[in-house]
Amino acid sequence: MSGIFGVVSKKNCADDLFYGTDYHSHLGTQFAGLAVYGKELTRKIHDIKGSQFKAKFHEDYLKMPGDKGIGVISARDEQPIVMNSKFGPFAIVTNGYIDNADKLAKVLFKKGRSFAEVAEGKINFTELCAKMIISSKNIIEGVESFFAKIQGSCSLLLLNKEGIYACRDRLGLTPLVIGKKGSNWAVSTESSAFLNLGYSLVKYLEPGEIVLITRDGLTVKRQGSKSNQICSFLWVYTGFPASSYEGINVETSRERCGALLAKDDDIKADIVAGIPDSGTAHAIGYSMESKVPLRRPLVKYTPGFDRSYTPATQERRDLVARMKLIPIPQIIKGKRIVFCDDSIVRGTQLKNYTIQKLKKHGAKEIHLRIACPPLMFPCKFNYSTRSINELAARRAIKTLEGKEPKSLAPYLDEKSAKYKKMVDWINKDIGSTTLKYQKLCDMISAIGLPKEKLCLYCWTGKVPKSGAKNANKKR
Repeated sequence: MSGIFGVVSKKNCADDLFYGTDYHSHLGTQFAGLAVYGKELTRKIHDIKGSQFKAKFHEDYLKMPGDKGIGVISARDEQPIVMNSKFGPFAIVTNGYIDNADKLAKVLFKKGRSFAEVAEGKINFTELCAKMIISSKNIIEGVESFFAKIQGSCSLLLLNKEGIYACRDRLGLTPLVIGKKGSNWAVSTESSAFLNLGYSLVKYLEPGEIVLITRDGLTVKRQGSKSNQICSFLWVYTGFPASSYEGINVETSRERCGALLAKDDDIKADIVAGIPDSGTAHAIGYSMESKVPLRRPLVKYTPGFDRSYTPATQERRDLVARMKLIPIPQIIKGKRIVFCDDSIVRGTQLKNYTIQKLKKHGAKEIHLRIACPPLMFPCKFNYSTRSINELAARRAIKTLEGKEPKSLAPYLDEKSAKYKKMVDWINKDIGSTTLKYQKLCDMISAIGLPKEKLCLYCWTGKVPKSGAKNANKKR
């Protein structure tokens, strides 16, 4: 997942744009960029692998005055894309994943179009989006046509002389929220970006909704749908603790999740801990429910390290996992530890670095408690897991079966013998004393939205259905 942010002001928007974009640094680790419309349209992009947004852009943003701008922290592509088109010059940033990007690009190739932003043979999703939009009569029709043709999801911000077009994906998988401060307007992936900048949350954009933000205010250009299936993983892991989606706060949801893990547990332990930072809130909830004290046997040295889940290469993921967590032997030695984490994706960091560090420093028992069910399917809608072979649960199944089974149904059933064998295999492979995953029904309960309003594809393999029946109606 990437993070996108935009501001329209009657004065210079540079400060709010800079800090608002920076508040999305937890969502991407590859590239970052800013685009500002003042006397002219200006853009800056930097590679942020192994560095921080603020350090890269601190000098740049001071030289980019204007009354409106957009920014992005990108998990994949170089952004923003800037084009001079029949609609005039514009900049665009996106958040999402386009599963059929190559097929859509081939259609454009046949029409004589070309792509400038190509890295490692990959189509730049944001450039593809821009090229598809300018193929239509106007921006609104271009966005709608793009949304209708893609497989996956994509929310976007488009900056031009008018203002900022903010467009949430048709399935509502990725969030966009609108904030206001005096005469200033802002749009953000994370509502937490508003808090310290003084913005009040005005509305959550609906799936498929398109709005135009100008110096005069907010205009709805296309209605959205009341039916959405937002990504559940936002509450489990990717979202920032202070953010809220669909009115539900991330931190409190994670605490509820940890409490439900404790209610379903009978293990005896001396301390509860969370993998910093992704398991911390879940551990708080577990501790409050179980009355077992919360301690910190592992501490993160610096927030400057990437999330071990998001870097694109295994080498980088392993480096982050090895370096960012430092053990405290005096807390670990001789303890029976319940360790909470958001998920087990690949399992390599838990196995090679977390569990080994705890054992090396004398942990008596290590009981892993995971805040979501086993991940079974690579995400189709965001740039995270891309293959079945990456997932620890699928490796376990393939080892147990000797091949890919014809049906995964028994492994999706928390009460089945095959599910238990899969969890036992993962537990043994990782090296923990015991391992328990959250039940799907309890994860949904902790989030607090109806099941039909959540994307659960990672766990069920069921693709969300578009509820954007009213997305093309004018208001």
